[in-house]
Amino acid sequence: MPLYENVFIVRQDMSPQQVEGLSERFCGIVKEAGGTVAKAEYWGLRSLAYRIKKNRKGHYMMLNVDTGADVVKEMERNMRISEDVLRYQTVRVEKFEEGPSAVLRNRSSRDDDRRRDRYDDDRGGERFEEPRAVASEEPAAGGAA
Repeated sequence: MPLYENVFIVRQDMSPQQVEGLSERFCGIVKEAGGTVAKAEYWGLRSLAYRIKKNRKGHYMMLNVDTGADVVKEMERNMRISEDVLRYQTVRVEKFEEGPSAVLRNRSSRDDDRRRDRYDDDRGGERFEEPRAVASEEPAAGGAA
């Protein structure tokens, strides 16, 4: 069967548990038709590039599904009907990405940097500061002295 990656964005006023429930509903559609869901990743509440239906943020969710095209159409039809789903996109892929997606890898590396900064601050470590221009005591070249 063909492999698909589906990413959908849910309204900002829903809780993460409600988003998980919505994703389980879409996964159920795939499983009923004999397909499999290889991975379901919750990417969190993120800012949108522009307002969609008066929402500035949205919960992002990614599903890796192994099923037929007719099942994907049925899943997308249900996403279109749902008032909670702002946008969705399904892409056919050759193979699924191993491990966490690029979005989760990026997020975890930022979180590690923040933890490291907090740890250094707690230990009295010095923070990196941008070099500042220091006024020179010597007159500038070519100037009158």
